[in-house]
Amino acid sequence: MAVLFILFVVVPILELMVIIQVGQSVGAWNTVILLVVDSLVGAWLVKHQGIGLLKKSQDRLRKGELPSDEIFSGVTVLFAGALMLTPGFLTDLVGLLLLVPPIRALVLMIVRRKFRSRIGTSFTTSNLPEWDMDKPSDDGGDASGDNDN
Repeated sequence: MAVLFILFVVVPILELMVIIQVGQSVGAWNTVILLVVDSLVGAWLVKHQGIGLLKKSQDRLRKGELPSDEIFSGVTVLFAGALMLTPGFLTDLVGLLLLVPPIRALVLMIVRRKFRSRIGTSFTTSNLPEWDMDKPSDDGGDASGDNDN
C-alpha cells in the first residue's frame, strides 16, 4: 500500500515541483521542449537497446539456449521506456539509469534475489507426497497407474 501511495501521490508531486523549478530557471517553453526532446531521446534509446536484446535472444535460441537474461533485461528496458515516455525529469532519470547495462544488471540481480526468496518462502514441501521409486505405492498399483485387479 505504501508503494502505491509513493507511486501515485508522492512521485507526481515531486515531478511537478522539479518541472516548476526547471521552468523558473529556463522558461516555460524551454522546459516543454526539454521534456519532449527527453522523451524522444528515451524512445530512441529504448528502441535501440530493445533491438539489441532481441538479436541476442535470437542468437541464444539458435544455439538452443533459453534467453532468460535477455527476457529479464527486455522487461527492464520496457519499464525504462515507460518511465522515459512519462512526462517528468525524475522518471526520465530513473528510466535512463535502467538503460545503463551495469545498473540494469544490478537491478536484475536484486529482483532475482527477491523473487527467489519469495519463491522459497511461498512453497513448502510438507504437503507434498514423497515419491520413492523403489517402494510400491500404497494403493497396490504399479508406478504407471495401470491396475490389472
